[in-house]
Amino acid sequence: MNLLLGIPGVVPFWLLWYVTTNGPLAALGWTTREPTENDGMALWLVIVVPVVTLYGLIWWLANTPLRRRTALAPHRYWLLSLTAPLVPTAALILNS
Repeated sequence: MNLLLGIPGVVPFWLLWYVTTNGPLAALGWTTREPTENDGMALWLVIVVPVVTLYGLIWWLANTPLRRRTALAPHRYWLLSLTAPLVPTAALILNS
């Protein structure tokens, strides 16, 4: 289930990466800003917050009933549930 949720999860993960690299990490000097990004961060936050919130809500609603039916310890289940959706994004990054 979480691996399948990772396929549409590529979009919110990319949005979080984009905002982070062009915002706080660029302000710290760890990354460089996108040269064409001159609209400010408010526009991105209007896009990112609803997309990430919707994805997080869907992820939570899918995992809460599954957690009750699994034999795994809670901390192992949630660790697996948090890392499994990252697999499609990691596959895209490693394949590019």
